[in-house]
Amino acid sequence: MKKSILTLGLAGLIGMPAAYSQTVLSVSNWTGPGQTTAVKEWCDTLESNSKGQVKCNILPRPVSAPPGSFDAVRNGVVDISLTVHGYTPNRFVLTQIAEFPFLGDDAEATSVAYDRIASKYPQFGAAHEGVRVLGYFTHGPGMVFNSQKKVASIEDFQGLKLRVGGGMVNKIAQAVGINATLKPASEAYELVSSGVMDGTLFPAESIAAYKLEDTIKYATSFPGGLYNTSWVFMMNPATYEKLSAEEKKAVDSVSGEVVARIFGRMWDRLDKAGHEVMQKAGVEETQADEKFVADVKAKTASLEQDWAQAAEAQGLKEPLSVLAEFRKTIAELQ
Repeated sequence: MKKSILTLGLAGLIGMPAAYSQTVLSVSNWTGPGQTTAVKEWCDTLESNSKGQVKCNILPRPVSAPPGSFDAVRNGVVDISLTVHGYTPNRFVLTQIAEFPFLGDDAEATSVAYDRIASKYPQFGAAHEGVRVLGYFTHGPGMVFNSQKKVASIEDFQGLKLRVGGGMVNKIAQAVGINATLKPASEAYELVSSGVMDGTLFPAESIAAYKLEDTIKYATSFPGGLYNTSWVFMMNPATYEKLSAEEKKAVDSVSGEVVARIFGRMWDRLDKAGHEVMQKAGVEETQADEKFVADVKAKTASLEQDWAQAAEAQGLKEPLSVLAEFRKTIAELQ
């Protein structure tokens, strides 16, 4: 964070203060065009709510690789950034609640429900020690994309090498028989276009965002998504504490559910556009049928219980009840 001073040359003549101090927050963004749009919308809303007192400086390049974003904010390298929890294996457990199969078809509803649940139970915040959480969100329903074959049954997963985002997503992929490799989304194009990976697990938005529509030949969607991905938008706490009371109020006004809605709406809009891009590119889309869905549910059923045990060990009481509350909230919001 820095204070920039804008001197008003005629201020003394017209009775105005001689200088105007504005707070500038540095923002590191490693994501694609869609998320960049959402980050800018958040920054514009913050500037508007603060009446121009607080603004963002979205850096021309990220200060770290995607998995290092959390530590970059925690260590004060940058004021604000966002990250995928699954990019740092074994670091976050509770946030995997937002990554299970078949959660919801609407990114905004899922994101708002997630932020409400994570804000309600303090154990989620405690897991983010060292940063100030501005908001939690998810992307749209996760799909399967590959360049090799149509995936219309659970048997079709066998032999596919797919990039995944880590966390619960990695466990889901392994459970259904995918040969999964944890890599950031930003590496997807190189991995798939070079043939190192056969495809990737992504929401529809990301195919266009990472220019994969001419490389991917097959896409499979699931009601509610095969998976989802947990994200956090965060701020360095020391930066926040240095703000004035009015500046803190402005930041608070664009935190929580506001973050969830901004990013969720962005994903819903761009998921729709992603499907249109795939259609124009001739990507063959398959909707998982009832048997395929039932087979995935059977293969992944134990993951909820495994997560519940790990979540309880981190202090979350009755994790399966919290998960049920999360699913119910999504359904009510959709």
